Amino acid sequence: MKETITLPPQRVSSVDAYRGFVMFLMMAEVLRLSRVAEAFPDSTFWAFLDFHQSHVPWVGCSLHDLIQPSFSFLVGVALPYSMASRASKDQSVATMWAHTIRRSLILILLGIFLRSMHSEQTNFTFEDTLTQIGLGYPILFALGLASEKTQRDALVWGALGIILIGYAGVFAAYPLPGPGFDWSQTGTTADWEHNLKGFAAHWNKNTNAAWAFDRWFLNLFPREKPFEFNGGGYSTLSFIPTLGTMILGLIAGKWLKTAVSSTWLLKRYAITAGVLFLLALAFHFTGLNPIVKRIWTPAWTLFSGGWAFLLLAAFYFVVDVKGQKSWFFPLIVIGTNSIAAYVIADGFGGFIRESFKIHLGQHYDAFLGEGYAPLVSGALVLLIEWLILRWMYKKKIFIKI
Repeated sequence: MKETITLPPQRVSSVDAYRGFVMFLMMAEVLRLSRVAEAFPDSTFWAFLDFHQSHVPWVGCSLHDLIQPSFSFLVGVALPYSMASRASKDQSVATMWAHTIRRSLILILLGIFLRSMHSEQTNFTFEDTLTQIGLGYPILFALGLASEKTQRDALVWGALGIILIGYAGVFAAYPLPGPGFDWSQTGTTADWEHNLKGFAAHWNKNTNAAWAFDRWFLNLFPREKPFEFNGGGYSTLSFIPTLGTMILGLIAGKWLKTAVSSTWLLKRYAITAGVLFLLALAFHFTGLNPIVKRIWTPAWTLFSGGWAFLLLAAFYFVVDVKGQKSWFFPLIVIGTNSIAAYVIADGFGGFIRESFKIHLGQHYDAFLGEGYAPLVSGALVLLIEWLILRWMYKKKIFIKI
């Protein structure tokens, strides 16, 4: 009998390009477009760029707001390929589970480490992108494993529904602030311009169920002072709907891996995106559930998921269907080493900038004028970061967890 050999799946260039695009947006924070916009207050061009390099205050979406959901979505997209690769090496389910738990712990601890770099003690916080992914990753793997065995999408769609409905239910059940509520505990005020009214007020900043959970949970860890609120409104429990985003990526990855044709796949992605957008907007405009990234409302999971499906479809069409991989080489360099890119962007930007000041002078970046100095120094930092990743790419040095 002829032996059957299972070959490991090949990398999908469009996925690497999309991931590289997402990481580039994160790395490009060093351009500090908000400071350029402040220097030119009458420029609608810089104001537009500043808006899309910033998170919206509460409700809504900018391009910058799509970084974290895209990164989380792509974790789900990659999972079917990762599982197939390990299966091709005859790894047992127990071995896969051991790798999953290890990866989850590393992501959680790496997120905490990066958030503690400029602190005098460990900053136990769990809203970082890597930490949020790590908290939900074992559940994602369990769903991926179960769906592989059953070959049914209904299981993961059902899990997504339970997660989003359950999460919304917890927020809806938490009481709204009463007349004697102490707003000083929240870092906001009763008349904050972004506060929502009516039923949607259950998802207001630092007066919700996730905020209450963190006031208990985060104070279980050693801290310089007791935790009262997160200034941005972010929360630990957002890992639950973030898991929903990863589940959408898992579905997209399964379709990508088993696509019968590019036309079939693109139609599925487009229809799914349309349905997700319609549901998200319906929940938002009826007041049942607002689109808020900072606490990852279920409507945000659906809305950002729609964008993720569209962006993946666009990259797949141009890179894989049209074969224009060379156009996206700079992004592919970043996307194939995304953890390295994340760590470099989060931990080394300031060091590179200060090194330039030491060796080139304090005002090396002002030759175009003080207004453009943040842009010049940021562009140089971005170039150095990319060259480091390019060197790692050439030497085939990839950080894998």
